Amino acid sequence: MADTANPGKPPAGPETTGHEWDGIAEYNNPLPRWWLYGLYATIVWALGYWIAYPAWPLVSGYTSGVLGYSQRQTVLDEVETVRKERDARGLAQLASASVAEIRADPALLRLALATGKAAFGDNCAACHGTSATGRVGYPNLQDDDWLWGGTLEAIEQTIRFGARSGHSEAHVGDMPAFGRDGVLKREEVEAVATYVLSLSGKPGVAGASVEKGAGVFAGNCAACHGEATKGNPEMGAPNLTDPIWLYGSAPEQVVATVTNGRKGVMPAWDGRLDAATIKSLAVYVHGLGGGQ
Repeated sequence: MADTANPGKPPAGPETTGHEWDGIAEYNNPLPRWWLYGLYATIVWALGYWIAYPAWPLVSGYTSGVLGYSQRQTVLDEVETVRKERDARGLAQLASASVAEIRADPALLRLALATGKAAFGDNCAACHGTSATGRVGYPNLQDDDWLWGGTLEAIEQTIRFGARSGHSEAHVGDMPAFGRDGVLKREEVEAVATYVLSLSGKPGVAGASVEKGAGVFAGNCAACHGEATKGNPEMGAPNLTDPIWLYGSAPEQVVATVTNGRKGVMPAWDGRLDAATIKSLAVYVHGLGGGQ
């Protein structure tokens, strides 16, 4: 803008810092005061936060702050509050009652079903599915086919200690690898697979003999699955006469089972879930429709 008091003076240019590089001058444009005050306020806030709350890591911990606040402890306190509320609603009774007593008490049964459904979604649905219908290698819990027994007590035992989980009280019992270990020849594997498939009316391996398979079965498989092929829950041996196949009923799938065996693992939930939750899960699973 021109200087009206001195008409001959050239217009005043923007203020500079006096620094210049290659003909480019550095302007001096101070930040607005409100912005600077905001910056200073955040610095003061940060200093106050460092003093009041946990902020600085140490070799074996961290500074606790003058307020002694701990987000972890807050969560633990909330969890403990919820646990006490659950106990007040009757979970303590669930923990002390047997699964049969829970089943017979309408109030406890309602609580167990609600608790079991929530626990199933959190812990079991990843393998058995949200609707508990299972998938290949993971049992359908809505049918009436149970490897280790489908009574309330048997289901509780399975949930608590698992199968082949490494727990001292877990279910044990492996399906041998008859083909891989050389116990049976390839044609014998195909024959016994064909025989087993015929028990539930399914087609077997092309060219394999049902009669030969029956002989192979009697000599190698009946000890676990029974002479009537109805299975044995004490050993986890499935009933071979029903249409339910955990690992698939296609001829090649059954041949693979006989060849390589099966050693599926059910984790032990004892120690990971409390007694009330385990019993609630047993009651919930039993009530899905297939409980014995």
